[in-house]
Amino acid sequence: MTGSDKPMKVLGIESSCDECAAALVEDGKIVLSNVVATQIPFHAAYNGVVPEIASRKHTEWISGVVRESLEKAGIGPDGVDGVAVTSRPGLLGSLLVGLSFAKAFAWARNIPFIAVDHMLAHLYASRCQALSADGCQAPEYPFLGLLVSGGHSIICRVDDFDDITVLGATIDDAVGEAFDKVAKHYGFGYPGGAVIDKLAQSGNPGAFRFPMPNLYKKSPQGTEHNYDLSYSGLKTAVINQLEQFRVGPKPEQAEIAGNEGANIAASFQKTAVEILLRSLFRAAEDTCLRTIVAGGGAAANSYLRARLTERTDLTCIFPPPELCGDNGAMIAGIGYQYLSRGQSSPLDVTASARVSGFKRKYP
Repeated sequence: MTGSDKPMKVLGIESSCDECAAALVEDGKIVLSNVVATQIPFHAAYNGVVPEIASRKHTEWISGVVRESLEKAGIGPDGVDGVAVTSRPGLLGSLLVGLSFAKAFAWARNIPFIAVDHMLAHLYASRCQALSADGCQAPEYPFLGLLVSGGHSIICRVDDFDDITVLGATIDDAVGEAFDKVAKHYGFGYPGGAVIDKLAQSGNPGAFRFPMPNLYKKSPQGTEHNYDLSYSGLKTAVINQLEQFRVGPKPEQAEIAGNEGANIAASFQKTAVEILLRSLFRAAEDTCLRTIVAGGGAAANSYLRARLTERTDLTCIFPPPELCGDNGAMIAGIGYQYLSRGQSSPLDVTASARVSGFKRKYP
């Protein structure tokens, strides 16, 4: 551990899915380097992440990615004061690659090592000063957290960087997963979130009036679902029942060729985001928390950002776009917080594909 008067430089390693990433962050906020090697070209043919390919590519790339992050930060391996790495949740094979590398790096240099929760790191991302940003944002606790990604959709109360209470979560598909599946069905491209967001810019969000789920009732066990989310019904409507939700007459063939895809994308995106916001705004009203911090790949969605910005009664904080997706900077940043208070992980810690409480059962 470094002395209190010396900046602490933490190496962050992220390999939970298909991004092989490493970063150097100083004192939990100043990003010295942030390297992300994307595997999108290797998974695009399958319109989704293939776990075996992902773990193999992590094995091939991780040493070079870490080396590049050190070079861009202008420091050698001996200048690293601690190592943080994602250990949960994610694809088990991919997690183990990053975790094993981080353990070896820390052990060889006799520096502290900490395994962290990937989703907590997404909430921390807005506190990191991105290379393209003027400064970082540090909201006061408590606040509402909105975690939206391919694997998770979570609304939570955040009382500290490592202390969250899940208020609502998906009972089936996550929002990012729904984007990917709709994009795959219509051949829009991959990854679904980015291509639908771009396509929707030229579409009519009122062309289809897709249904929103109603989970807001008490289950037989008495558990309330006021803030829970569901995307299975929306996905089914868009893919299998499209014509039932069209507004107005069906367009001519020429118009279908030019605008139909954009209209589907825009209408789907609007409904998907409104499902999120309905639960989020209800949670804000019930908890009286006026600050919302977003994180996760879907936090880069332009419609979500625009809708939240409209709420002048709420303070909405987003990470810079490059820190919304999986990255090493958020891992290093939250890792610093643990290491600075003397916490570390044993070298026999292992990976976990899931985290209890991040998904809900219904009813």
